[in-house]
This record gives sequence, structure tokens and C-alpha cells, in this order.
Amino acid sequence: MSIYIGNLSYEVTESDLNSVFAEYGSVRRVQLPVDRETGRVRGFGFVEMSSDTEEQAAIDALDGAEWMGRDLKVNKAKPRENRASSSFGGQHRGSFSRSY
Repeated sequence: MSIYIGNLSYEVTESDLNSVFAEYGSVRRVQLPVDRETGRVRGFGFVEMSSDTEEQAAIDALDGAEWMGRDLKVNKAKPRENRASSSFGGQHRGSFSRSY
């Protein structure tokens, strides 16, 4: 399982997150998604820790805490949805119909 961290500063680095979460246990992995067009951090990230107990301790301590001028949103990450099944306006991507 992993932890979702929302409302992050756009200045945050993986090293910053690793340091903060290491206070609650062993950090296995840190992931900061980056915007494809701008190359800027998207304002959220994910952290995996060695145990559920460590993850819960970090969630309990950091959810709602102020860090880097922002109030963090920290909780268990939800499984990623399959993007291929997503739709736009009831139609699948790429299947737009036009009437002229």
C-alpha cells in the first residue's frame, strides 16, 4: 500500500518528502508526478513505507499538518483507475462525431 500526499508545494522534492516521512519509519519509495508540458511537480505525491503501521503513523501525524506553507492532505492511496476505460461526455476518447 502507499500513502497519497496532496496539496504539496510546487517546490517540494523527493528528498524533502523522504526526510519528513523517514521520521515515521523506513521509506521504500517516493514518487512525485510531474506535469508533462511544464515539467513542474503537480502538487501531489506518493510515499511507500515498509509497514502498514509506519504508514498509519505518518498519516495520523501529517494529515492536516502545515508544511512548506501548505496544509497537507495525507491518506491511504486508492488503487489507480484504468484510464483506458475512462470516457469523455459518454463517448470513448477518439470517437467524437461531428455534424457539419
